[in-house]
Amino acid sequence: MFFGIDLESFIKTAGYLGLFFIVFAESGLFIGFFLPGDSLLFTAGFLASQGYLNIWILAPITFIAAILGDNFGYAFGRRVGPVIFRREDSILFHKDHLERASKFYATHGPKTLVLARFLPIIRTFAPILAGVGQMHYRVFFTYNILGAVLWALGMTVFGYLLGATVPNADKYLIPIILAIIIVSILPTLYHVVKNREYVRKK
Repeated sequence: MFFGIDLESFIKTAGYLGLFFIVFAESGLFIGFFLPGDSLLFTAGFLASQGYLNIWILAPITFIAAILGDNFGYAFGRRVGPVIFRREDSILFHKDHLERASKFYATHGPKTLVLARFLPIIRTFAPILAGVGQMHYRVFFTYNILGAVLWALGMTVFGYLLGATVPNADKYLIPIILAIIIVSILPTLYHVVKNREYVRKK
């Protein structure tokens, strides 16, 4: 279950095409930030081990969707970002933000792209901000692939191997999914709390 959604039933209904769109959207579309990427990939892999999906079709689909989604987000950020920030400064759009994004991705871009894959919400906006920050495309693409291997393939294969090797693994499915959700959210919550404390001290 994910916020009242039965992931197993949802995946069976969505099929390969639905999974492709969800992973693509969460990897680089603004509308995809709320989607349950980690738990969805893990559950899909588990269902593949039970014969509901074919792992040899599922794994490439999720991998390609993750790469293309990030590329779309990067292209959007690279094309639209500078145009937006050329406008007069406002609360949301300020030229300083663009300069900071450029400096940040020049220094921390590679590891950010990989780590962001495992952080809900952040993984959706990381490639967009990489584009806004004018990160070199060759570097972006290299770490985009690495992140897709670790996240899309990693989570999917993890779910598959668990279902294929652990007897009665379905009994542990919900606790594992909840653990994945909690672990993926904790770093984001930590940084939110840390930033609030920093603001208060200032």
